[in-house]
Amino acid sequence: MIGAVDDALRRAVREAVPDDAVAVTFEAPTKDWSARRSGPAVDLYLYDVHEVLSRRHAGRTPVVEDGRVVGVRAPQRWYALSYLLTCWTARPEDEHALLSACLVGLLRHEVLPAAWLRSGGVALDQASELQVAQPPPTDRKSPDLWSALGGELKPSLDLTVTVALDVGTVVPGGPPVTQPAVLDVQAGAVRERAAGRVPSPT
Repeated sequence: MIGAVDDALRRAVREAVPDDAVAVTFEAPTKDWSARRSGPAVDLYLYDVHEVLSRRHAGRTPVVEDGRVVGVRAPQRWYALSYLLTCWTARPEDEHALLSACLVGLLRHEVLPAAWLRSGGVALDQASELQVAQPPPTDRKSPDLWSALGGELKPSLDLTVTVALDVGTVVPGGPPVTQPAVLDVQAGAVRERAAGRVPSPT
């Protein structure tokens, strides 16, 4: 799932910044990394993955083959992947220009195209939503994240991709009923017997 979202975001950024001289990376933007960096770069650092509990559903979905139910599938689970997008060049003005290009380009994709996502467990029949530069969660401030990374505060975009994950768990169903139910009347009581499952009365 994470690799599929990485690929989709790389494609979205590359569409916004088509210059091959600008690298697209997924490194943690630490001081050590910035010191080793050579050339301009757009960095997408994945800093959080959590389930969207408000989208969790109960129940199971029937799996139908040849017109009959052969099992039940566990419901899809929704996950939010949060990225910190930063731009790195030799001059602040160039960084701001790159950041602006990324902002405009990413805003064009409120929903990531399914063709950009490898399956990787992602449910391609569900829309994968992209939120750009939304207010950060109340439990995390941007300076706190930079402090944890050991780097200096830098202009950035907060990206959140919400995707449905198909865990692929299928519980097989029992054998199909091929004969009609039979009613047996004994001693004034009526009971229903499925042929082949309850012994016939003697």
